[in-house]
Amino acid sequence: MKEAFIVKDLGALRGKVLVFGGVYSNLPALERLVEIANELNIPASNIICTGDLVGYCAQPEECVQRIRQWGIQSIAGNVEIQLRNREDDCGCNFDEGSRCDTFSRKWYPFAQSRLSEDSLQWMEQLPHHLRFRYGDRGVYVLHGSYVNPSEFVFRSTPWEQKQANFQTAQADMILAGHCGLPFHHEQEGRVWLNAGVIGMPANDGTPRVWYAILEIHEHVIAFQHRSFGYDHENAARLMQHNKLPREYSEALRSGLWDNCEILPEEETTAQGERLEF
Repeated sequence: MKEAFIVKDLGALRGKVLVFGGVYSNLPALERLVEIANELNIPASNIICTGDLVGYCAQPEECVQRIRQWGIQSIAGNVEIQLRNREDDCGCNFDEGSRCDTFSRKWYPFAQSRLSEDSLQWMEQLPHHLRFRYGDRGVYVLHGSYVNPSEFVFRSTPWEQKQANFQTAQADMILAGHCGLPFHHEQEGRVWLNAGVIGMPANDGTPRVWYAILEIHEHVIAFQHRSFGYDHENAARLMQHNKLPREYSEALRSGLWDNCEILPEEETTAQGERLEF
């Protein structure tokens, strides 16, 4: 049975807003981001996660409980939707037999085995989308696309494809997740912003991970892509200790993905190029 589609309205937000996605069960990265938010004096009410709290790394239960303790706003990524529905795969629709498909058959069951019933019940309360007013603009938070949380949308994805989401969401700005890469795409007075993820590097040859900051300047939404380092060696060791895919633990160190199976040509060509905004 298809679950009811839930959109949570946050009303109007004021002050700085911190946006991130893809914790991917990486507790060391999450703890560092909590420190950064505290250093920036950004309250939990102004912190938004675009989903996929659980993923490739070794501490799914700890990450879910830390997010709950933090008290921020989060939507359900495709991983949370699959977990709370007790499905047997991550819902990414990887090609059968691909490397990503093979790896997911290891990390997803591991995450299932480590999550408490309490965490699964909490996931059931997560909305699919968020909306809020920021200045005089309407902002909408989704995971992949409006109708499909597992759809990969990249910088190179045609604007026409993104435009359909703006029209359906009736938004001026979309904050998206899922694809794992930070980017923004502006056109026709609208902005598609992906803050990137904190659980895996951005395939640019560095172990840095990414988030974004929103601010209002003269009634216009300004945004910054920001990166940070964390104890990625510890995160990698924990993955190895739990016999999770070595290729993903090595990616934490090298900053390079094991493969580019999900990436369009433009993003594949950019592998290993240090990201700068």
